[in-house]
Amino acid sequence: MRKVMVEKEGNPLSIRRQCALLGIARNRLQSHPPRRSKEDLAVARRMDEVALEFPEYGSRRHMRTLQREGHRVGQEKVRGLMRLMGLQAIYRRPRTSQPGKGHKIYPYLLRGREVREPDKAWCAEITYIPMAKGFAYLVAVMDWKSRVVLSWTLSNTLESGFCVAALKEAAAQVCRVVRNSLYRGLAFINRKTRDHLVLLGTDPFDGH
Repeated sequence: MRKVMVEKEGNPLSIRRQCALLGIARNRLQSHPPRRSKEDLAVARRMDEVALEFPEYGSRRHMRTLQREGHRVGQEKVRGLMRLMGLQAIYRRPRTSQPGKGHKIYPYLLRGREVREPDKAWCAEITYIPMAKGFAYLVAVMDWKSRVVLSWTLSNTLESGFCVAALKEAAAQVCRVVRNSLYRGLAFINRKTRDHLVLLGTDPFDGH
């Protein structure tokens, strides 16, 4: 409201005097933010690249990285650019895993278990890839022990469909490998052994 009361024309008092009487700073009258220099834009771009690779960096580590690369910046400059860009160090904070109201809590199935062989447990990771406009989201399903990527899928949204598709593809890949290995192994079983398995109700060639 006080900014509106400042009259830029038709008032015998100068703008400086009006701002002093109203108790506001003259720079608050600007309708648009001041333009950044080319050097500031180059520093901001480099900070964005560093933040993608090291999201845990705060203002001090950004400042040291920039100074090592020859940029003449101080911590206040870096802090101001971080606020302007919305950059914030990502690290583990206390009580960050508190469930929301009504959120279902799923048990951690690997607690107390040691995975010593492949194909005993899987895990999934989601990350984002910066594009010219927006982001692409990548999900990968991996084997917990060997860290082999079983399947992966890209999406331009964070809906659950592409994650489910990656899981189904991983399951289909493993089923094909197991089925092919089983048939190759059973090719060496003689007819008598196969008949014995059929009598026991465990015919390995019945497709199940």
